[in-house]
Amino acid sequence: MELADFYNTTRDARKVIVVDLGFLGDAVHLLPALWEIRRHYATAALHVLTTPVAAEVLALAGCADRLWPLELMPGRRSLGEHRRVLAGLRRERFDVAINLSAADRSIILTALTGARHRLALLGGRRHFWNSWLVSHWLPKPDSELPVFEQRRQALTAAGFALAPARFDLRVPAAAMKWAETTVPEGAIHLSLNSANPLKEWPVGHYAQLAKRLLADHPQTGSVLSASGSAREQARLDAFFAAVNEARVRRLPAGLTIAQLAAALSRCRLHIGPDSGVIHLAMALGVPTISLFRQRGGYRAWLPLGEAHRHILAPCDCESDRGSRCEKLGQAQCLAGIAPEAVASLAAQMLSSSVAQA
Repeated sequence: MELADFYNTTRDARKVIVVDLGFLGDAVHLLPALWEIRRHYATAALHVLTTPVAAEVLALAGCADRLWPLELMPGRRSLGEHRRVLAGLRRERFDVAINLSAADRSIILTALTGARHRLALLGGRRHFWNSWLVSHWLPKPDSELPVFEQRRQALTAAGFALAPARFDLRVPAAAMKWAETTVPEGAIHLSLNSANPLKEWPVGHYAQLAKRLLADHPQTGSVLSASGSAREQARLDAFFAAVNEARVRRLPAGLTIAQLAAALSRCRLHIGPDSGVIHLAMALGVPTISLFRQRGGYRAWLPLGEAHRHILAPCDCESDRGSRCEKLGQAQCLAGIAPEAVASLAAQMLSSSVAQA
């Protein structure tokens, strides 16, 4: 079978699995491609093997018939769980397995599903065993495209005809009811943290920004969220030690993704670093201001659209590992972004949202 004939050959598949072991931002960027796979294999049962946090994101879309969460975090994952999940996948007897992430671990798991037809994206390391694991490989798409569009466009090489991109997240009623009692309508959401500390803006800068926002927009409060990790909660502690104001609220630690989505959907603006939360806000249609380092493939991760603005910091580091910033525990390029610059951009966006209301 030629690559271009992949979809036409497999269109009558009964069971299809998508393998993607990403986290919050990765799951958001998978969604448009997942909707395409759902549309093309309309009569098949669509399964997804992914991480627990990504499964929470995908559950909000409801485009998969079954989600298989697989824990990957050190200290929480177990060999027994992996064996049980893989045994369950083998029993499903999938006709088609699709992988759009190109990571080695997920490629191996794609092969271990036992699916008869396997399709994966080039882009990771090339190994001599790749052709043994997956029979059909999609060419690497234009790296300047947004990540979600790269994954969608890759499918065209296998015979998929694309419709307009969609995220279609639906926040559960219970989560919305919780948010209504917790998050003021029209608040600004501040996100201090990223999984990579070197993508974070200094806590002191956030404190200055929050005070400036309160002074310039006294009717608009702010809310802050973070995971339950000790490091992220410590950054919130430092923030609230500097900002003691009733109009600035701290959301409970370790929100579910549904609760986080509900909180974001009540906000008029999200401000934060390159993290999964910025992508969730984008998918929900919440305007964003993001703080990015200009390094690597950062352009592909910038939120797309007129409602999203970016402040970019030139970065001299070729790699975080062993860099001067890693030793200092802070990206010096991001520290150079002044709180006044973010506040000024926020004022423009808030004024625009008032004009459009």
